[in-house]
Amino acid sequence: MSLAAAGELVARAAASRTAVAAFNVITLEHVEAVVAGAEVADAPVILQVSENAVKFRGGRLLPLAHAASAAAEHASVPVALHLDHVQSDELLRQAAGAGFSSVMYDAARLPYAENLAATRAATDWAHAQGLWIEAELGEVGGKTGQPPLDAHAAGARTDPAEARAFVADSGVDALAVAVGSTHAMTTRTAALDHDLLKRLAAALDVPLVLHGSSGVPDAELRAAVAGGITKVNVGTALNIAMTGAIRDYLTAHPEAVDSRKYLTVGRAAMAETVTRIIRVLGTTG
Repeated sequence: MSLAAAGELVARAAASRTAVAAFNVITLEHVEAVVAGAEVADAPVILQVSENAVKFRGGRLLPLAHAASAAAEHASVPVALHLDHVQSDELLRQAAGAGFSSVMYDAARLPYAENLAATRAATDWAHAQGLWIEAELGEVGGKTGQPPLDAHAAGARTDPAEARAFVADSGVDALAVAVGSTHAMTTRTAALDHDLLKRLAAALDVPLVLHGSSGVPDAELRAAVAGGITKVNVGTALNIAMTGAIRDYLTAHPEAVDSRKYLTVGRAAMAETVTRIIRVLGTTG
């Protein structure tokens, strides 16, 4: 089927009080695994290409974007394409015409006033292109190239009143909130602030997004969805699954040199992870 619109998938999830899973992809194997896992779960899914993934691919967006678009068009479930954690205005503007229906513009590293001004400009541009746009307020932490951040430190969490003003003044369509998760966690030990999430959901009339979800246990994810999260971003969990499966295969087959052999098991492990997470979130078709 043709590419779905991320904003529509999120809106449907919000209406059904579930959440849509959004998986960050780096390689073609990631793309294929996410689509396969979503098909097993019979649920829509969002493929996300981050600015860091673009840097890894030599600064070229289109090869991975076109591969993701092609995979989506052959999928039996709705698949949307999202440009994630964009800080570069140059990269942001490449989203138009490259198959993306949405972008996440990340100026959260900046002081509030600068974050708001940059996000407002990005929102105006995105909406003019027909793109749905997500932003971040608060400090989720764990981002590549940034110093370590304590997700529980004072000032790291998203303030509901500030978030309400930010959404109104920036015009964004969704907001990623800092409620205790951290990017790039390799252990599932994050404890979310569900009281804060409840207050954020009451204060805002846009969908709420949870970043750093790989480190959040299943029970916490279910509670987050029940509390108002409607888009859940996952990246590191796929890399853990892929790397672990490949490591085990190469340990058992030290003579292996055909990359198709170990990439096959890596892709299958990622697909299983995708299916499990989608089912935890209760995402429906």
